[in-house]
Amino acid sequence: MGSVRAILRHPDDLYPLIKLKMAMRHAEKQIPPEPHWAFCYTLLHKVSRSFALVIQQLDTDLRDAVCIFYLVLRALDTVEDDTSIPTEVKVPILMAFHRHVYDREWHFSCGTKEYKVLMDQFHHVSTAFLELGRSYQEAIEDITMRMGAGMAKFICKEVETVDDYDEYCHYVAGLVGLGLSKLFHASGKEDLASDTLSNSMGLFLQKTNIIRDYLEDINEIPKSRMFWPRQIWSKYVNKLEELKHEENSIKAVQCLNDMVTNALTHADDCLKYMSALQDPAIFRFCAIPQIVEFGTLAMCYNNIQVFRRAVKMRRGLTAKVIDRTKTMPDVYRAFYDFACMLKSKVDYNDPNARKTKDVLESILKTCRDSGTLNERKSYINKSEPTCNPMLIVVVFIILATLLAYLSTAQPNYICKFCLAKLNQFTYKIGFYGKPLSNLYHPIFHNMRITYEVRNQVFTSMLIK
Repeated sequence: MGSVRAILRHPDDLYPLIKLKMAMRHAEKQIPPEPHWAFCYTLLHKVSRSFALVIQQLDTDLRDAVCIFYLVLRALDTVEDDTSIPTEVKVPILMAFHRHVYDREWHFSCGTKEYKVLMDQFHHVSTAFLELGRSYQEAIEDITMRMGAGMAKFICKEVETVDDYDEYCHYVAGLVGLGLSKLFHASGKEDLASDTLSNSMGLFLQKTNIIRDYLEDINEIPKSRMFWPRQIWSKYVNKLEELKHEENSIKAVQCLNDMVTNALTHADDCLKYMSALQDPAIFRFCAIPQIVEFGTLAMCYNNIQVFRRAVKMRRGLTAKVIDRTKTMPDVYRAFYDFACMLKSKVDYNDPNARKTKDVLESILKTCRDSGTLNERKSYINKSEPTCNPMLIVVVFIILATLLAYLSTAQPNYICKFCLAKLNQFTYKIGFYGKPLSNLYHPIFHNMRITYEVRNQVFTSMLIK
């Protein structure tokens, strides 16, 4: 029901959500027929539907290379993340992973759910990898080798200092940025970006994920995963797990804000990297995740709920980002909006308030200097939207019409189903909508609708 409430509070999310849902359906139909490629793209849709959607923007050869790059690194990450694998087994696998991608017979059982499927049937990924162009293979092999070595290093090493934190994030995400820049260059569509800017693109995303995933990582079984640097959290508590205790809420939020401020220092580099991209499809592929993660940081900042539950952008806002992000001015506008949102949450009593403000002012200045902020569509609601009953009726009509259009069932069945549901609940709620006799669609002719019916339709279409 949370998605229903979100739609009622933010009715302008509806259109982007419908477009996103239809785009995802279209993407799922683009899976290649060859068994190994079908496996790779099907699994990609299961482990990251949003990534699988954005990757469709790319041309076929680059799309295939990025798909395999993602799955190889996801497999490497699955080995690193599995805390049940003994260190003496895990480290050699990480160190040799770049060679395993050339072996059609290699596999290793670990991970859970879709990730276990990936590891058990890794031969499909290897087969697809061997069909890529040599320049793509070399880029993927190089990054996999460097990442595996870095992960192995931190299996036996704690993240103590901020420098350690930057180094760890470089190995697990900054190298992804470097690898993607190499793939873009190998495709002939982009100049080779600098390592510094490519690294920052990865670090910005990874640090946001580490902040957002605190509770999941600290509660990991059989052993906690601790990526927050001791140099930061030790200023507030004696043990990292103490941040989730209610009695430490004030200190926890201050530590959180310290971590968010650290992540924000990479935003200017990200803007420089994206502003240099020339290919529209590659631009969108890079820009959409950056905007979503900036929005996530804005939601996490000064938010105790990071230590209580998962905090992320609502689905409708993510759909808006995907729908609106076409050019660099769109990125400047989004970064500007989320930076303003974050700035409004800064507590002057926070020990890092001055530093946070300075970092945000730098981001805001970069966006203002672009000269593209006029007539922008804001991602931030200045006031709470209100929904009168007739607006809800209109939204229901649009949703039900779309359901009737997209459904594979017979039209008569849809009409009877809708009519049955409407009749079933008409007298259960005290509020009744006006008769919709002036509408022409047969499903709605002379019907009355209730809140409960509307919620059922919303739920069936949007909570997935």
